[in-house]
Order: sequence, then C-alpha cells, then structure tokens
Amino acid sequence: MPDALPPATWHRDGFTVTTDRARFDVAAMQAFLAAESYWKPGVPLDIVQRAADGSLCFGLFDENGGGVQIGGARCVTDTATFAYLADVYVLTAYRGRGLGQWLMRCILDHPGLQHVSRWLLTTQDAHAFYEQVGFERVPFPERFMAVLKPDPWT
Repeated sequence: MPDALPPATWHRDGFTVTTDRARFDVAAMQAFLAAESYWKPGVPLDIVQRAADGSLCFGLFDENGGGVQIGGARCVTDTATFAYLADVYVLTAYRGRGLGQWLMRCILDHPGLQHVSRWLLTTQDAHAFYEQVGFERVPFPERFMAVLKPDPWT
C-alpha cells in the first residue's frame, strides 16, 4: 500500500526529508538500529530491508554533507485510518538542531496520511519529544494487547 503514494519531499536549511525510495538508505538505518538503538540492537540488514519494504519510509538527508542519510523513520500504514510509527532516529551528531521535530512534522503532514485517525508508536524514553508534535500517552491502555517476541533475529 505505501508504494501507491507518490514520493513527498520537504526541504529546510540544507536538509531534505523524502519518501523517495530511490534515496532511502536501508543500510544506513540498519547500521544505526543495530549499533545505537535500544529497541533493535544487532538487527540484521535483511530484517530491516523487509521492514522497509512493507513501510512508508522517510529519509532525512544532509544535502550540504553530500546527501548522506542522517535520520529516518518507518510508517506502517493502510494510508486510510491507521499508522504505526517505528524506527525514528537522527544520528547523534545532528541532534539538537530541531531535525527530529521537523522529521516528525513532515511525517504527520504527509499528504497521503491526512485521513489517518489513529497513530501509534512505542518509546522507552522519548515521551516529551513525541508530545511536542501531538502524541499523547494512550488514554485507555486497558484496551491494548500485544504479542511480544523480543529480538527474534538473535
């Protein structure tokens, strides 16, 4: 379904956010997730590739730095009513510039996602970050259920 949406692109101060799959660097995302994330340590490239293939991917690029991918996110969505946001990251060297907030605003402003009425994500420690763009803690946690298989690739 995400491939049905035309690519969307935003520019700001020498940086680009885009859903153009030709620019998305799955290996860059995997390198960050495997080495620096708490939620997917050691995740292999083939798992990240499969996840990206089934998602609407957003890449954050430093155009002044050679167009290298410095952040990104995946949106698992039906593009109509539901979206789950995953693997949001900005490389440590680029943090503190508002790029993560801008990436989030681009995701929420994507023209193909304007009918989505339920957005979800999970975070261990970035609640305040996501609250700044409109996310709130689940108002009715008693309704949610999960099957958890931590690190099935290990």
